[in-house]
Amino acid sequence: MEDRHDQEEIYSQRIKAGKRTYFFDVKATRGQDYYLTITESKRKLRDDDTFSYEKHKIFLYKEDFLKFVDALQDAVEYVREELLTPEEVAELDRPRPAYDHHEGDNGFVNPNRTDDHY
Repeated sequence: MEDRHDQEEIYSQRIKAGKRTYFFDVKATRGQDYYLTITESKRKLRDDDTFSYEKHKIFLYKEDFLKFVDALQDAVEYVREELLTPEEVAELDRPRPAYDHHEGDNGFVNPNRTDDHY
């Protein structure tokens, strides 16, 4: 059986957030069943002054997309409305640079790479 990491990647979006980078990758199985992988990659300094990348990955299947988005939106709204000050909310709402976005076979960002983009 082929490893899911080697499945066809058909859409990718990268969000840089300080020391962390998040990757949202849409993939398809051989049977054209679609799923999303969400990867958090964090750059870590080793004792020998080289870098490594700590990664955490979530596989989200199409039947769970709406439930996941709803729960994420509810959690974000709760934090914004119940836990943050108006100043913190204003800071979150401040315009930010756009994320990196790739589609098609060219220019995909591979979350399994270990160079400084991850």
